[in-house]
Amino acid sequence: MLKGLAFAAFFIGLLSLQQSLTTAFAQDSDPPTRVARINYVQGSVSFQPGGEGDWVSAVPNRPLTTGDNLWTDKDSRSELHIGSTAFRMSSETSLTFLNLDDHTVQLRLSLGSLIINVRHLDDDEVFEIDTPNLALSLLRTGEYRVDVNGDGNEATVTVWRGRGEVSGGGSSYTVIGGQQARFSGTDRLGYDIAEVPGNDDFDNWAFERDRREDGAASANYVSQDLTGYEDLDDYGHWRYVAGYGPVWAPAAVPVGWAPYRFGHWVWIDPWGWTWVEDEPWGFAPFHYGRWAFVDSGWCWVPGPVFVRPVYAPALVVFVGGAEGFRVSGGAGVAWFPLAPGEVYVPGYRASRTYINNVNITNTVVNVTKVTNVYNTTINKTNVTRISYVNERQPNAVTAVSRETFVNARPVAKSLAQVNPKEVADAPVTHIASVQPGRASVMGAGTPARAKPPASIASRQVIARRTPAPPVAAFEQRQNSSSRSGQSSANVREPAPRQPEVPRPNDSRAAPRPPAMARGEESDIATRVPEVPRSQQPRAAQDSEEPARQNETWSHPLARPAPPVQEKTPGQMREEENKFNGWQQQHERSVPRPEPRR
Repeated sequence: MLKGLAFAAFFIGLLSLQQSLTTAFAQDSDPPTRVARINYVQGSVSFQPGGEGDWVSAVPNRPLTTGDNLWTDKDSRSELHIGSTAFRMSSETSLTFLNLDDHTVQLRLSLGSLIINVRHLDDDEVFEIDTPNLALSLLRTGEYRVDVNGDGNEATVTVWRGRGEVSGGGSSYTVIGGQQARFSGTDRLGYDIAEVPGNDDFDNWAFERDRREDGAASANYVSQDLTGYEDLDDYGHWRYVAGYGPVWAPAAVPVGWAPYRFGHWVWIDPWGWTWVEDEPWGFAPFHYGRWAFVDSGWCWVPGPVFVRPVYAPALVVFVGGAEGFRVSGGAGVAWFPLAPGEVYVPGYRASRTYINNVNITNTVVNVTKVTNVYNTTINKTNVTRISYVNERQPNAVTAVSRETFVNARPVAKSLAQVNPKEVADAPVTHIASVQPGRASVMGAGTPARAKPPASIASRQVIARRTPAPPVAAFEQRQNSSSRSGQSSANVREPAPRQPEVPRPNDSRAAPRPPAMARGEESDIATRVPEVPRSQQPRAAQDSEEPARQNETWSHPLARPAPPVQEKTPGQMREEENKFNGWQQQHERSVPRPEPRR
């Protein structure tokens, strides 16, 4: 009996490991489920796509991901969002995305000032700000500021609310709410802690932006992890539509407005063709949810509120097969938005689990329907043409020449006329069969008037966790795809890989719930969406050691933080005295609450 129980326990454990490893290698091929968004630009702000050498002016609503760089010039500011977290850059600030995926936000701050408001922090999520002399891990929700001086040998960490851990110079320090800590030196950190000083103009600007976002009524209708929701209040209104629930309609749109018409296309790896909308509110409604034509006007239908939505580059369907669509003057590209309940099939490499999640988090759709569409478009088990609602709506299809599409030109200024009958007769596809060029990667920005000094652009920072590998230039990626016989614009099934077994003390996040294995399609309707991140087990973040300290890694913009050394009695007494001095000052400056009677 005992032997039988032992064998059963062993078998269950082995099955659990196998399922975890299946998820690990299946999702390794998936793109991240979130990006950053440039949502505010004041003055001169420049952008450099990962791997490229040229800088262009930053364009609002451009999605940002690993490898991308931003520079706010003198007397300039900018604001970014990743879900509900806001990042605000001050004058003469250089920022790089060392890593941005489902579990990690790792930023390189080589110069300047950055204010971060972390409104939500998942149990397995990592926020790390790397500077030339220290790495700061944000351990709790709160409001933080990091300043890096011109020489790169001093960083100041201000915590209004929250808790941060600083690593650098072989030491580790904790900074808590109400403290400002100044760290100087590189090989060894000298530090002082004091009360948070009075606000400067940058602080006041950031706090005012926060108050505006905290009062956004749109948070009642969408997940707060939906990037861009905070701008909807000012540019439209919510109402209830039977069959759809709460919907949002834009106000004061021009004549002839339709979704995915007033903007341009860019190429962003690993997703490929990505839509960038012109309007200041134009992020959330074009990367999440669906569009519906109701009462002679367009309205946006968001997905479920209770889960973090999965980002998509553009929720559209393209008209024309491998040959594309013909417009006056030659080859063209045409598309229209997906309607509520319609399945989005990515035109990029993705697993079945990803395809399920990108749909069930963005619209109300039966997972069985996802399987049917997947089989129709990928496995080709059913060649029956799918009927799309918006394809038949008046003025819903948008078409341009291939030159306009590839060169990131404004679509609304270069519209091509389309014949409704030709659209109805043409095949539809999830892939825009157009090869990108370098202009597709650089986007619509003009050559930048300002960019960071060379010494700042190449300045290394201290990193607690291993950054993502450097991004190669677009031409190198294209040449690599050509040599391997792959087309960068075609979706492919992920090649099976030998799963990597996580090693002890590896800081990479634990695998997600088991992925769907082949042959399980018959019972897919009984499955439920992936477990929301807020309900997943918490990683031991506060006590987690820096990632793979004993391994060597190299990155042109970062170097590993030195291993933390045991502090001497003298250093511990020094920390005690500094903390007690701050605490006495803090108690004098903060009024005590009146006792209850």
